[in-house]
Amino acid sequence: MDSHSNLVILAGGASSRMKKDTSFETGLSKEELKQANERSKGLIGVGKNGRPLLDYVLYNAKQAGYKNVFIIVGEQAGLFKEFYGNKDKENDFNGLKVSFAVQHVPKERVKPFGTSDALFQAMEQFPELRQGSFTVCNSDNLYSVKAFMALRNISAPNAFIAYDRDALLFATERISRFALAKLDGHGYLLDIIEKPDTSEIEKYKDDFGKLRVSMNVFKFDGAKMFTYLRDCPIHTERNEKELPTAFLNMLKDNPGTSIGIPFSEHVPDLTAKEDIVAVKKYLEKEFPRLDWGVQPQDS
Repeated sequence: MDSHSNLVILAGGASSRMKKDTSFETGLSKEELKQANERSKGLIGVGKNGRPLLDYVLYNAKQAGYKNVFIIVGEQAGLFKEFYGNKDKENDFNGLKVSFAVQHVPKERVKPFGTSDALFQAMEQFPELRQGSFTVCNSDNLYSVKAFMALRNISAPNAFIAYDRDALLFATERISRFALAKLDGHGYLLDIIEKPDTSEIEKYKDDFGKLRVSMNVFKFDGAKMFTYLRDCPIHTERNEKELPTAFLNMLKDNPGTSIGIPFSEHVPDLTAKEDIVAVKKYLEKEFPRLDWGVQPQDS
């Protein structure tokens, strides 16, 4: 079994959707609105004592057996270091070794160059990520211990959690915008379809009759992915190098190397201001306390 212990967390984005003005301001304190407008999404204080969502991602990661965490941050990373350690590498955070990779913005750009560029820069700064397997995920989604464990322990060189779209507890309009994952009869990824046409949706159901979506949590073979991240083309509309594009380009050259692991569960998400109240309620219910001393679950 190809168990790995490295987790890379994407946290260097501009959080532009969170910072948008919205009519949904009820239920948020002035401090929460301030954080939503100023902080990276994963650092918004939705937990006990104002702790950020990223605490809970790290907690579940530790429970799943990860040991080394690489957080990709922007050039202004001071708040991340206040929470998780002031060294660039191997801070001890409740038994996890936390390191920071910086996504530098090219001089000709205002915003970062996208998630594929973020992961490429992290792999340049931490060459050990090019040597073996690792998991990569968002900082603003709370993935379950079971999902993390499934990625840690699967033998396929590349994988992702293929979520049952019907199990995600989001508004229908929001879910309809999610990209669909097209799998073959053995569960291997064939394609990711952005903005699927409603008239075409039925043909993307898997053998269980489910529509599968990716919530951006992947296992990658670092050596295989590196050049595809480096050479990722720029998305014509969003003007960014996007991780799914690099992933699909790798699969074109290496078909049958990425399995979609079927999961049916909700994934709490902090995309916009209206998510803050829902995530706070979820954490209060599901995580009354974080016991960092509990040993990781058996794989």
